[in-house]
Amino acid sequence: MGLQIGELVPRKQIAIESLKGKVIAVDAFNTLYQFLSNIRQADGTPLMDSKGRITSHLSGLFYRNTNLMSKGLKIVYVFDGKSPDLKKDTNKGREERKKDAESKFETAKKEGKEEDMFKYSRQTVHLTDEIIQESKDLLKALGIPIVQSPSEGESQASYIAKHDGFAVASQDYDSLLFGAPKLIQNLALSKKRRLSSGAYVPIEPEIIELENVFNTLQIDHDQLICLGILSGTDFNPGGIRGIGPKKALTFVQKYKHPVLIFEAVEKQLLKEGKEIWFNWQEIFELFKKPNIIKEYKLEFHDIDESKVKDILCKEHDFSEDRVSNSLNKIREAKELGKQKDLKNWF
Repeated sequence: MGLQIGELVPRKQIAIESLKGKVIAVDAFNTLYQFLSNIRQADGTPLMDSKGRITSHLSGLFYRNTNLMSKGLKIVYVFDGKSPDLKKDTNKGREERKKDAESKFETAKKEGKEEDMFKYSRQTVHLTDEIIQESKDLLKALGIPIVQSPSEGESQASYIAKHDGFAVASQDYDSLLFGAPKLIQNLALSKKRRLSSGAYVPIEPEIIELENVFNTLQIDHDQLICLGILSGTDFNPGGIRGIGPKKALTFVQKYKHPVLIFEAVEKQLLKEGKEIWFNWQEIFELFKKPNIIKEYKLEFHDIDESKVKDILCKEHDFSEDRVSNSLNKIREAKELGKQKDLKNWF
């Protein structure tokens, strides 16, 4: 489920053009799961090449990033490393839900229920080593920097955004707890998103600014971490039963200090014959002092068009005309930018 504080945090819509020249650290796994879940046919079948290999991730990466690059954004992709031990329950739960979805998909397939096939197929996504490596190879060919995190990608992306960038791009909220100064959601030129039902809903890029979150909720970073832990994170799925985001906020605002916050929660639970089932200090430290690398390079290179076409067209049957057209858009945008810069001299 991830962190469920979306109803509390202030946000505003932004234009993609406003991000020109800014470094955006993208949560790679979060984005790949989006592509693998959403880029599918009506019956739930993912895009595949002639050899039956899934290509939904490559399609999403190529067309989204070439569109964003043509708008002048400087994209960095951050990949997850080893999951913290505290995330074992979350990962186990996800695998169980995927198995359940796989069973329901097979049932829907036998019954010929296309809508259900699409719905459940989206919940069966697995990130294989092959998909991850193919994604890295394509991003490198596009000249996009890659940073390999030793642990959680969002913690590393948050560090990059804080020290060398502008924002983290992710649909999840965890980067705020890791201290990302800004979080951008719906980072795409598309104005609609497909739901599990197959219907489409309108979307716009949105930005959530950490300082604005603090000011609006009248809390600080430590208190935001506590709010997240009470509501439930990937390290304590579901949080504390009976304490949703709004109720958690009242505890945080009233007691302020982490120790006092959880003492108050513990006292209330004891009255109900319950107790806190997780070690909140361990989770707090994970957000406060995440496992990241501070030495990394953000080198933006020119696109290796030949390599891009080898990966997409020769290896995976993409249309060379469509790929060339997208690459031409970036080239034309760069030329237009150079002409504008030249005019500014006169």
